[in-house]
Amino acid sequence: MIEEFRGKINGMLLDEFEKEANAMKLTKAQREKALKLLEKRYKEYKINPGEAIGVITAESFGEPGTQMTLNIFHFAGVSELNVTLGLPRLIEIFDARKEVSTPIMEVYLKKPYNTDIKAVKKVAAMIKETKLRELAHEFLINIIKKQIEVVLNKGNMRNLGITEKFLFDALAVKLKKVKIRKASNGNVVLKPDLEEVSLKDVYKLKEKAKETFIKGIEGISQVLPIKQGNEFVILTTGSNLKDTLKLEQVDETRTISNSLFEIASILGIEAAREAIVYEAKKVITEQGLDVDTRHILFISDLMTATGRVKGVTRSGITGEKESVLARATFETPLKHITGAALAGEEDLLNSVVENVLLNQPVPLGTGLPGLVASMKKNE
Repeated sequence: MIEEFRGKINGMLLDEFEKEANAMKLTKAQREKALKLLEKRYKEYKINPGEAIGVITAESFGEPGTQMTLNIFHFAGVSELNVTLGLPRLIEIFDARKEVSTPIMEVYLKKPYNTDIKAVKKVAAMIKETKLRELAHEFLINIIKKQIEVVLNKGNMRNLGITEKFLFDALAVKLKKVKIRKASNGNVVLKPDLEEVSLKDVYKLKEKAKETFIKGIEGISQVLPIKQGNEFVILTTGSNLKDTLKLEQVDETRTISNSLFEIASILGIEAAREAIVYEAKKVITEQGLDVDTRHILFISDLMTATGRVKGVTRSGITGEKESVLARATFETPLKHITGAALAGEEDLLNSVVENVLLNQPVPLGTGLPGLVASMKKNE
């Protein structure tokens, strides 16, 4: 029965229907009735030829955008972990900003790590970027000896699984031209390896030592394991998808970042397209708004059609429009018109904006077909 409707209804919808029909154990008559209804709905959802889909998509985002909040909310009910929401995030997505204001990752784990809280915390400690300041009670400057004494926090070291040997090895790699030794009282002593050591050099070393990377994944400043359904997920402040996916405990098929360019460079353009759809939907849903998915799919296709992520900006998809007048109406009109005049560009007036400017019918809707009269020949 389903094969009769292939070609009339999208194949993916038919496959989904078959799964649902089998799960609900529908009879032959019920299946036939449901398929006819599905075909009717599918035809109703098709867009008419000449429909101004670009204008409708722009309006569909523009209007709900005015209802959105402009502030940044706390994420997951924890004050330390912030994420940009609402209109600023939507602008960030559609402008395709390379630097995200609050980069985050959702790190999913493989079984059995995702159900045992101890294992989850262990993976979270592996992911979190640990700097020397997190392993120290205080940094003391010895003015007479012109050296720094780091009073270690043994409790924090134990929790993060860092031994003294591991710490000294990490310091030796990261701190060049620095003498490193262990004092009799257990403190770490750091001294610039220079012929003439000034207090300025010691102070500079102190500040550098505080930020010295010891363990974890660089860029991940915070981790937060939370329970979602039957499993634990690790939310992170900061994003480093490349190194996170290398961990054997991490489920690379579900782990995501909110940075579109990072996803595009590591997982490819199709993944970036999916990310645009997912992120835009998430923002709109969180605000309690409803935008037809087709508009989101259309804009994400447009942003990724060339194989690179491009924003709806004067240097992105708008700046690459064929029509000079369409480019000029967006931003910096003088620059576009002068450039086009110097280059001798031609505008074929194929789209909406340029025809509106010239007070001509737009090639959409009733302006799309042209009427040709068939004249009778004289006998």
